[in-house]
Amino acid sequence: MSYRERIRHLEQLHEEIDREIDKMEKNHPHVEEVKVHDMKKKRLAYRDELSRLRKLQWEEDHERVDFDDDR
Repeated sequence: MSYRERIRHLEQLHEEIDREIDKMEKNHPHVEEVKVHDMKKKRLAYRDELSRLRKLQWEEDHERVDFDDDR
């Protein structure tokens, strides 16, 4: 799976969990605090992985060719 595909997949997962968290906080603000907390940790892990993959993708897109300098 390429970086772009992995990034797209993680973006979708992040959006889904974000919506779930919002829904749970609005509908059951105190009932499922532990579950919401765990989901927020997972969302943060997605965000961290997205940052890492975007950096790798940028580096791949901007890879420079180093030619040996014959000086």
